[in-house]
Amino acid sequence: MSSSTTWQPRTGGDPEQACPIAPVVDLVFSRWTTPILWALHEYGRQRFVELERRLVTITPKVLTQRLRQLERDGLVRRTYHAEVPPRVEYEITELGSSLAPLFAHLAQWSAGHLDRVEQARQDYDARQRPSRGR
Repeated sequence: MSSSTTWQPRTGGDPEQACPIAPVVDLVFSRWTTPILWALHEYGRQRFVELERRLVTITPKVLTQRLRQLERDGLVRRTYHAEVPPRVEYEITELGSSLAPLFAHLAQWSAGHLDRVEQARQDYDARQRPSRGR
């Protein structure tokens, strides 16, 4: 955190809520939320099956659940077209798009630091191996 940032932890109340970004982390960084928002931001409005193809390891049930939650949170808009056959499209809302700078910053951080995280993990694991016999 830069020295120009004035962050003050919350005091009192629930210790899990002492961090002011905890609600955002819960909202945005669940297992499938970030990939869904990223896909909608990058590729625009999409049908369910298009999202399913982009996120190849997600199950239809989980995709449905996450899209419903994202719609409830105001981050995704669902549009039903009364056609034959019916068509449903999903798109990121203005509120959801406002997360783009955050995602861009995290992507930049990843590019610059994940190799160091991986090295730290390898170093840690190497230190742990001799003590397994205890």
